[in-house]
Amino acid sequence: MARITNHDSRITPLKIAPRLRAIMRQEYPRFSDAEYARRHKALAGVMEKAGVDHLLVITDHRAGNAPQWVTGWPGTVEAYAIFRPGEKMWMAVEWVNHFPLARKIARDVEVHWGAHHGLDQMVRELKRRGAKRVGTMGPLVVAKYRSLEQHFQMVGLDAEYIRLRTVKSEEELDWLRIGAALSDAGLAALLAGTRPGLTERELGAIVESAYIKHGGTTMIHYIGVTSMAKPHIYVPPQHHSPRKVKKGDVVFCELSACWWEYPGQVLRTFTVSAGPTPLYRDLYETAEAAFDAVTGVIRHGTTMQEIIDAAGVIEDKGYTVCDDLMHGFGGGYFQPIIGTKSRMAGPLPAMTLEENMTVVVQPNVVTRDHKAGVQVGELVRVTRTGFERLHRAKRGLFRVG
Repeated sequence: MARITNHDSRITPLKIAPRLRAIMRQEYPRFSDAEYARRHKALAGVMEKAGVDHLLVITDHRAGNAPQWVTGWPGTVEAYAIFRPGEKMWMAVEWVNHFPLARKIARDVEVHWGAHHGLDQMVRELKRRGAKRVGTMGPLVVAKYRSLEQHFQMVGLDAEYIRLRTVKSEEELDWLRIGAALSDAGLAALLAGTRPGLTERELGAIVESAYIKHGGTTMIHYIGVTSMAKPHIYVPPQHHSPRKVKKGDVVFCELSACWWEYPGQVLRTFTVSAGPTPLYRDLYETAEAAFDAVTGVIRHGTTMQEIIDAAGVIEDKGYTVCDDLMHGFGGGYFQPIIGTKSRMAGPLPAMTLEENMTVVVQPNVVTRDHKAGVQVGELVRVTRTGFERLHRAKRGLFRVG
């Protein structure tokens, strides 16, 4: 079992290639013109197939990332963008203090302040352009969607947007590598900084402090702390409690730091000032065996049944899971969303893995009585013949303190 010492806290954990550092040095990083041209060409293809003359890409009530993918602007409260191939895009944003930065970051877009009537502005602009049949990508509350239906024939294209995001470009993969490095930095800080007496909330602060200074932002940091002798939780909670770390505890975590909208995801388990109990060692070894078995079958063309079968080691050991075994990740939570034989995640998706999909493999093994569990896994890229690790974090059942 690997032991983490105080010396580790003095090591800078952000280890990335020079080309990725160049991206991070930009004031507000952008993809290349060729990458945006690729995206816009793909949108044009979707529009042609759906028979729409204009496309709305939307962030509303802080939900939806389509405007960022299309324009570069990470929509905050509202971003209503109009796209049509060959024309300059139009976008209304809220609020007025967000407007100056939106104008600076959005690429090749005529940006307007919505003035708390962004939807009305968008309707006027669509009418000015002669729009008749309009596609949408992104969330809108029912009242706003019905308002648009009063003026245009509306076509929802969210499923098509998800398909566009499922397979990543080479540039997107590089941004995901940055997100993975930032997430690894959070994990390294957590391993180096955890000690008896700290609360779960303080552990969360340790994680965030490691990547915010590099421009990363938090997507999630789920951290569970419980006694190995008398566990009270089997999966990390989504909100931190004031419970303090104690000698003999196990800490298990799921961490995702983002480089803009491109996150990593790393899941690990470690013990505090004591070795693992036989139960936790067995849970952990089972999870690692399942991770190796699942990644062992990953390649372009892998079927969903192959993945389920590979994870059977979990049930063979008498355990189950409390999370999805695998899910698509990077720009959203995508298919394939797969459970295991004992905890299915609905019907198996009718698909196979494709090269340059990015998926999280996370066999988070728990006892069948839901009293104890571990976290293991990370984000990987599907290749033609196997998989690529996007994270550099070491694997292992660590001991700290």
